[in-house]
Amino acid sequence: MLEFLNFLRGPELDTLSVIVRLALAVFCGGIIGIERERKRRPAGFRTHILICLGACMATLTSQFIALELQLYTDMARLGAQVIAGIGFIGAGTIIITKRRQVKGLTTAAGLWTAAVVGLCAGAGFYEGVVVTTVVVIIAELIFSKIEYFVFAHARAFNMYVEYTEGGNLGKIVDTIKKKGGFIMDLEITKSAAETKNPCAVFSVQTPRKISHQELMSIISHLDGIVLVEEL
Repeated sequence: MLEFLNFLRGPELDTLSVIVRLALAVFCGGIIGIERERKRRPAGFRTHILICLGACMATLTSQFIALELQLYTDMARLGAQVIAGIGFIGAGTIIITKRRQVKGLTTAAGLWTAAVVGLCAGAGFYEGVVVTTVVVIIAELIFSKIEYFVFAHARAFNMYVEYTEGGNLGKIVDTIKKKGGFIMDLEITKSAAETKNPCAVFSVQTPRKISHQELMSIISHLDGIVLVEEL
């Protein structure tokens, strides 16, 4: 596969080989990051490019030290540090919202994958770079739609309900049960908003005859309900 690029995989690092590997890292990092940028995620187009480029440069530096300077070194060591170090950047994109919702996991995984793609580019593993980038794009554009479809039709879901002090939590519980729902878990806390209204997070399992939106619509019309959202 891609045998025509074999002249760029040689043990010697010539200028053309370095330029091709760095350019490929920039291109593939940008392709992976552009979808995150389109969705306004914290780590977007430029971040993925820089991570992929930096990982590529780490591999090239290891090869340069071993092959050109003839110094004894483990060429995989810098790459291993990149794999471990990217976790700090990925962790910065993961947040827990005031409603205890975890966000940013896909972005963190994308950053980690971009780093691995950069390592592959630096090592001259062009097949791995191309195939991985294509699969990542498919996962972000196509698999995400499948995930949303499955999520929307799942019987179990989490529902955030904010209500006034005078609101009766028992009415919410009774309504869910009357509609055939089963409450698997319930967490009650205070809203982070200025109103400091009480709020509850329900883990609900619904019957197939009623959708998530229908149940939330019914609850939102109860007296004392301020906000109803699906988590």
